[in-house]
Amino acid sequence: MKQKMKVAKTISTFTNPPIISIPLFFIICLILAKDNIWEFPMLELVSLVFTSILPMAIILYWAKRTGSDKDISNREDRFTPLIIGSASYFIGFLISMFLGLNQFLTVTLLCYAINTFIVMLITRHWKISVHTTGLAGPVCALIILAGPFGAIFAVLYPILIWSRVTLKKHTMAQAIAGGVQGFILASFELYLFIFLFNLNVVNIYPFAYVCAFILAIVFTPVVLGIFTYMGINNPLIFYLTEIIGLCFFMAVTPIDVTLIYVIISITSILISNYAGESFAWYNIIKLK
Repeated sequence: MKQKMKVAKTISTFTNPPIISIPLFFIICLILAKDNIWEFPMLELVSLVFTSILPMAIILYWAKRTGSDKDISNREDRFTPLIIGSASYFIGFLISMFLGLNQFLTVTLLCYAINTFIVMLITRHWKISVHTTGLAGPVCALIILAGPFGAIFAVLYPILIWSRVTLKKHTMAQAIAGGVQGFILASFELYLFIFLFNLNVVNIYPFAYVCAFILAIVFTPVVLGIFTYMGINNPLIFYLTEIIGLCFFMAVTPIDVTLIYVIISITSILISNYAGESFAWYNIIKLK
C-alpha cells in the first residue's frame, strides 16, 4: 500500500497544472511554429512564464504562507492563488496579443484565464479537481491541433483520477468532473473565440471531430464514476456497457476516435486492477 501511495504522489506531483503544462505547451508551441521555427522561442517563452513559472511561484508562496501542502488541499485556501493564477494567464494573453504571436496560442491563454476563474468560483462551494482540469485544457488544445496524437495524452486522465482519489485530495466526483469540465469548456471556448474574432487559425480539426475525441476520453471514467455512486459492482454490466460504447464509436466515429476510446478504457481497467480493493473502480471491473 505504501508503494502505491508513493506512485500516486509522484503522479500527482508531475501532473500539477504548472508542471504538466511545460511539456504540453512545448508540443503546442512546436506545432504552431512548424512553418516558421523562429517563432518557437517567443511562443515557448510566453507560455512557459505565464502557464508554469508564475503560477508555480504563486502556489509555492501561498502554500508557505498558509502552512498548507503544495496542492493547497484546504478548499478555503485556494481562492487567492486561483484568482492570481487567472490574472497571470490573462496577462499572458494580453502580452501574446500585444506581441502579435500566434493567434491560437493567444486564445488558448485567454481560455486558461477564463477557466481558472470558473474553477475559482466553483471552488468556493465545491472542491473540483484543479489537476484534472489543468490536464484537460492543454490536451484539448492538442487534440484541436493534432487530432489523435494530441488525444493520446488523455491516457493520463484515468490515472490522475486514481492518484487524486487515492491521496484523498478529492472525491471521485470531483476528480472526474474536473476533467469533464476542462475538456468541454476548452473546446467550446476555443472554437467560439476563433469564430467570433475571425481568427486566422489554419490546419485545425473540425469541432465535431474534437467533440468525438472528448466523448471517447471521458466515457469510461464517467461510467465508472456513475457505477461507483450508484453502488453497481457488477463487472458484467460494466463490460456490457463498454461493448455498447465500442459499438457506438465504431458505428459513428472515425477509427482513430474508436482507438482512443479503447486505449482510455484499457487504461482505466488496468489502473483499477493495479489499485486493488481500496479503489472503488476495482470491484466494478474485477471479474469474479
